[in-house]
Amino acid sequence: MANLNGCDIPEDLYYSVEKHVWGKIESDGTVTMGMTSVAQSLAGKLLYITSKKVGQTIAQLKSVATVESGKYVGPVPAPFSGEIIAVNENLKMDVSVINTDPYGKGWVCKIKPSNIEADKASLLTGKTAVEAYKKKIEADGIKCE
Repeated sequence: MANLNGCDIPEDLYYSVEKHVWGKIESDGTVTMGMTSVAQSLAGKLLYITSKKVGQTIAQLKSVATVESGKYVGPVPAPFSGEIIAVNENLKMDVSVINTDPYGKGWVCKIKPSNIEADKASLLTGKTAVEAYKKKIEADGIKCE
């Protein structure tokens, strides 16, 4: 895992660097997704999350949830398109898990992807993602805490 200015960037995930979201392709073909370390740091301590419902179909980079902090209210875009098959119900009780564990217990939803190969083509992974995030973090003066 790369660490850039305190921001963790696991190299085994797929990223939309501009939208600060990640997706992990699971062994069963589903995709788990959430906010990056950078996103949660920029938003600050999260207070609320409102997720779309299981069964809804989401297009790539359209919102699967809305998060709110003291300084931010905004969407959590989906890095992959597909049908929502699960939402992280634990976040309703403690959304700050996204702040403390964005790539683990802080996942936002799981989807059954509808066009995984096409979606992957517009996302970054591995060292390419780390390099893109390095440039973005330096250009925008981002520091994760």
